[in-house]
Amino acid sequence: EVQLVESGGGLVQGGGSLRLSCAATGFSFSDDYAIGWFRQAPGKEPEGLACISSRDSTTYYPSSVKGRFTISSDNAKNTVYLQIDSLNPEDSARYHCAAEFTSCGLVPVWKYDYWGQGTRVTVSS
Repeated sequence: EVQLVESGGGLVQGGGSLRLSCAATGFSFSDDYAIGWFRQAPGKEPEGLACISSRDSTTYYPSSVKGRFTISSDNAKNTVYLQIDSLNPEDSARYHCAAEFTSCGLVPVWKYDYWGQGTRVTVSS
């Protein structure tokens, strides 16, 4: 069974940075899974942020995402990270990682089969 557990959220001051983690179990990173991050704020649509291939670490970012998000992975730890820089209050949301046996960029990350519970990020002004 695929399970994803996010961590690293919290309260951060505007201008700061965070690194979110997504620990994955139930599949091998040598398989061709797409693992991505998306966020959702209350009352808003989900927003895809980044995706990485578990097999070769190729990254994908939606064109709507500016360069403040960086996705990476540590295959030895079966963990994917999302670095967020220059945080502002509009970044406050619940951040989820998601996974599917597919390639990045084919479908929105929030439509992947497997989600974690998410980690909440709150940015103060």
